[in-house]
Amino acid sequence: MQHNTTNVRLSQSRRSYIDGLMKTESYDVIIVGAGISGIAAAYHIKRKCPNRRIRIIEARDTIGGTWDLFRYPGIRSDSDMYTFGFAFRPWTDGKVFADGPSIRKYVNETAQESEIEKDIQFGYRVTAAEWSSAEAKWSLRAQSSHSEEVIQYTCQFVVMCSGYYRYDKGHLPAFPGMENFQGDIIHPQFWKEGTDYKDKRVIVIGSGATAITLVPAMVEDAAKITMLQRSPSYIAARPSRDAMVDFLSPFLPSKLTHALARTKNVLLAIYFYQISQKFPELVRREVKRRIKDELGDDFDVEKHFNPRYAPWDQRFCLAPDGDFFAALKSEKAEIVTDTIETFVEEGIRLSSGEVLEADLIIPATGLELQLFGGCKLSVDGAPFVTSDSFTYRGMMLSGLPNLAIALGYTNSSWTLKVDLTCERVCRVLNHLEKTGSDYCVAEPQSTVNERPLLDLSSGYVSRAKEMLPKQSDESPWRTYQNYIQDMLSIRFSPIEDGTLIFRNRSHSETTSSVVDELPTQEGFPRPTNS
Repeated sequence: MQHNTTNVRLSQSRRSYIDGLMKTESYDVIIVGAGISGIAAAYHIKRKCPNRRIRIIEARDTIGGTWDLFRYPGIRSDSDMYTFGFAFRPWTDGKVFADGPSIRKYVNETAQESEIEKDIQFGYRVTAAEWSSAEAKWSLRAQSSHSEEVIQYTCQFVVMCSGYYRYDKGHLPAFPGMENFQGDIIHPQFWKEGTDYKDKRVIVIGSGATAITLVPAMVEDAAKITMLQRSPSYIAARPSRDAMVDFLSPFLPSKLTHALARTKNVLLAIYFYQISQKFPELVRREVKRRIKDELGDDFDVEKHFNPRYAPWDQRFCLAPDGDFFAALKSEKAEIVTDTIETFVEEGIRLSSGEVLEADLIIPATGLELQLFGGCKLSVDGAPFVTSDSFTYRGMMLSGLPNLAIALGYTNSSWTLKVDLTCERVCRVLNHLEKTGSDYCVAEPQSTVNERPLLDLSSGYVSRAKEMLPKQSDESPWRTYQNYIQDMLSIRFSPIEDGTLIFRNRSHSETTSSVVDELPTQEGFPRPTNS
């Protein structure tokens, strides 16, 4: 106990000294990130908690997050826009799977129309966030992306909307002989608009959503494009327009049409996921049958489209209007299933001995996961170890006071879960105000079982499993991948549920810190003081 108290005092003294050397700004709520999640959080808080002063801190110089960063050919959503778009501002463009520029425009227009843009501090990256139970507030350090300037922010509540992967680094395996290749190698995450690939031989390494997008987008201008995959993925063709919406639009108000399409697509996504879980071989056979219908009997569907994993062990890839299959039927595109032996001057030599010649190689090899945008968190002087925590209703972490995380679904539209999280955050903020409480923290009341946060076998998940929080198999520590269950749990369950504990500063002053108050039963280890 004394050791923790000393750490808290030293931390406060050190912070007080540093605080005097930098500009300080205070708000009620700070939102980290101005992408689609950050704009949603700001909208909900401004509408439902109008007395709260908010600030959005964005490391980049523009709104949009992912949709401003990624500029590779064909960049688009692989979730339908009726569920991926904001519930409070219906998507009216007509495209079911919108391209990146359209989504970027949509997010920007939403921020402008909702007067959110003026609340954004651009060009500053949050590098550290320290919680003090004695003061019942967060102190955040934000480093300028363009200079040495640092701004300190203080607030009562933080909403992390920084996504889940690193913006400054994509996953790139150390392929043998890469230095020998005489052409260009460009990771999709760092694609520069205007890159010339006309009449060039292109190899796209990978079989995920990015590769499935790149091939049809580049096939017309490239001399030849080859998708080189180590193993296949599940790919499904979907119409680029919603027939129900097109039929109802002349007769019904646009908001009602959107609501019907949103409900239909939510239910369809849940149904398809459940069918995939219960009857994986049936789904596998049906997916292959439809691909064979697209490509014909001469194409080796068994070799190139029979994944090693069960449906929805990884995300499904979507081909709007079957554009990926149409590209493969042309003479300019091909799919090769093999492994890489080494890069050579003229391209890539495969394990089979075949050499694929190329002028441009695009390793669509995935993302590097990163929580909180790389921000280092501490609670009462102790570093917060995310992997020691459990998710509370998929939106907070055990032992982390007054902080929510916007994390979307892996088997449905990201924004569906983000909207629910934002609603719950507003309920929590209003409850804090109503009860006169200073902070809340999710704490276990009994021992719970431990299970991984994500059940996906995707590479980016496997590589990050040691840094991710955990979940349990029981509510409220269960992170559901089901919108209906979450809606009932998050939207309608009571705020004071026996697990989310509300406290005042006076409580923390008599008990040293929130770190000391955490139970130490198995499954919920206490953060370690350094």
